[in-house]
Amino acid sequence: MHTLQEKMEAFASLLNVMDELRIKCPWDRKQTYQSLRTNTIEETYELCEALLQSDNYNIARELGDLLLHIVFYAKIGEEQEAFDIATVCNLIRDKLIYRHPHVFGAVEASTSKAVEHNWEQLKLQEKGGNRTVLEGVPSSLPSVAKAHRIQDKARNAGFDWTEREQVWDKVAEELDELRTEIANMNPDAMEDEFGDLFFSLINAARLYKVNPDNALERTNQKFIRRFNYLEAKAASQNRKLSEMSLEEMEAIWEEAKAVQS
Repeated sequence: MHTLQEKMEAFASLLNVMDELRIKCPWDRKQTYQSLRTNTIEETYELCEALLQSDNYNIARELGDLLLHIVFYAKIGEEQEAFDIATVCNLIRDKLIYRHPHVFGAVEASTSKAVEHNWEQLKLQEKGGNRTVLEGVPSSLPSVAKAHRIQDKARNAGFDWTEREQVWDKVAEELDELRTEIANMNPDAMEDEFGDLFFSLINAARLYKVNPDNALERTNQKFIRRFNYLEAKAASQNRKLSEMSLEEMEAIWEEAKAVQS
């Protein structure tokens, strides 16, 4: 691993490269906050994919891509005389110190739960910070991640089940309500009840310390692997899936489950 001096030199070198690109590269020179935004989202998802796969090499590569965007935004801010990369670093340093009084102050917090509770309370107290508990949840978050974050913030404010097992009654209640609306074939009400069911399942995952987004992505990847196996098996028989019966496909699906388990 690198020394602190080597890390600082590497970061300074990246900043110098960014300065050069902003002056000499026509593409880099014309970029703005708005033009980079969608690319930043894409890079974030690529990092998330590498993290899910625990692929250290690609985690490092994708972190580099994301760091480039941070440096890029800071360079644009510097050109506008609004802020620079030092401002960015100082702001997050100050926030970390303020939000960790159990490390940098005299507050006691011996568990991660206590730390999370203190973190949310300090956010509410910050000047110019969130005025309500849920105000800090980004509206642009994907729905599963947003639901999980909403529930987590509510928990830190003390709004949660007394015992986590109680959530299953809520899940059963929402499933019953969904079945009722399905029987009535009311599209709007069905969508509403599907949402309530999803929300309660995400809540259950949170209570059992399972990240629902990670759990769903694991199932997505599992389905992809098995479906790819099904397609490959059909191709090896010179057949298309559309030519196979559901029973034939299910037999190969079970084979895929056995092979890939």
